Amino acid sequence: MASRSKAWCCVPQCTNSKQKQPYLTFHKFPRDDDRRRAWIWAIKREEGPQFNADGAQVCSIHFSSGDMLTTAGGLTKIKQGATPSVFPWVTARPSARRSVYERSTERLGFDVCSSEGGSCGRDDGAVVGVSVGLDHDYLQQTPGALDVALARIEELEAQVRRLTLVQELQLSRYCVSDGDFRFYTRFPSESIFRKFWQAIEPSASVLVYWSKAQRMGLEAMAETGPSPQRKLPLIDEFFLYCLHTAVGLKEKILGQMPLWLTRGEVRRRQPQKFREFCPDVRVILDCTELRCETPSALTLHSSTYSTYKSHTTFKGLIGVSPSGTVTFVSKLYSGGISDKEITRKSGILGLLENGDAVMADKGFLIENMLSTVGAKLIIPPFKHKAQFSRQETEQTQAIARLRVLVERVIRRVKEFHIFDTVIPLTVAGSINQIWTNCCVLVNFQGPMELDHAAEVATPSVP
Repeated sequence: MASRSKAWCCVPQCTNSKQKQPYLTFHKFPRDDDRRRAWIWAIKREEGPQFNADGAQVCSIHFSSGDMLTTAGGLTKIKQGATPSVFPWVTARPSARRSVYERSTERLGFDVCSSEGGSCGRDDGAVVGVSVGLDHDYLQQTPGALDVALARIEELEAQVRRLTLVQELQLSRYCVSDGDFRFYTRFPSESIFRKFWQAIEPSASVLVYWSKAQRMGLEAMAETGPSPQRKLPLIDEFFLYCLHTAVGLKEKILGQMPLWLTRGEVRRRQPQKFREFCPDVRVILDCTELRCETPSALTLHSSTYSTYKSHTTFKGLIGVSPSGTVTFVSKLYSGGISDKEITRKSGILGLLENGDAVMADKGFLIENMLSTVGAKLIIPPFKHKAQFSRQETEQTQAIARLRVLVERVIRRVKEFHIFDTVIPLTVAGSINQIWTNCCVLVNFQGPMELDHAAEVATPSVP
């Protein structure tokens, strides 16, 4: 058990070592699990990153004289089953304050113990206090205090770094007025930008970067957790994303935000014109296309080519409530897909309820689809050989005036300058996120109102 090689004591803050005190012996921890735990508990340590009992030793000064024995050869050993027990926290220490009896004697002027005929609980032969002559400083030491202190220091250092970064936000270098925020981010003011950030910050703090998701796959990504925090604050990363989309600077984060409104919410926010003429409208649908780079593969070229745009495109479906709020955004599909097919694949049918009405353009031949969920379609009447009747003409004009909302929303989406040029195929992996985010950001650009044309008398829409 004893070791006279180079050694030091593992008791907290003990400075005894073989080099300093050659007359001491150092004893390794027992192999027996119960005795090993007893030693660890006695020295008030906990096994962990800061301490491992394997190879650690305790100096002989922490054992009582009854625990030690000397062999015939002059070697000092500890007895079988002995546990270190000589520490200031288990040994009586002299009190820095005099006893109540001594203070009472001084105050009253006579020996209160003698007057009571007793020893006042003292034994004259007993040792009141023992001062252990160790080169230790235990008096304020508690078990695991060092580990706790180190963890607390790391936590405070991290807080200091975060506070320092907050004071050095890059967005303040570019945006000093609401006009700057409008130009660089498409948000009308700094206050709305920050309110939007507060809404998505909980999700942004646990985000997984797209490069990591592509590299590891969705299943492995779910097990590893969020990406490590970068030096740049998340709000600055979001600002850079806004620069990328709003201004077109070539250099991605948003949390999940609920878009689809309940039927009650739609009706509470419905403009007066919709309440009067088509109160059942839940959503106004339309498709839009984004020009993309022409792929070299003939199959891909054929599927992405749009006869409407005479170019290869990505096509997406967007839904707007009667109040002008974006409530549905599909993912992007190849430009050759029809309006009917994109409606079926987008998943919007699962959101509609019995009695809802959907307003759309003539190209949306989806009446049979909607009937399966109990919804109806409102579109302008189709052209026929005979001239439109007065009722058909008024119906066409009414629908055009009301569905102008979705066209104005799409215009706002395309005002993000990232869509000014042809989308390169190198960003095909993240274009869906960019498209969705731009549609969501439109909701923070101020209210979308019906134009003046819709304020004139509008006939009832069946």
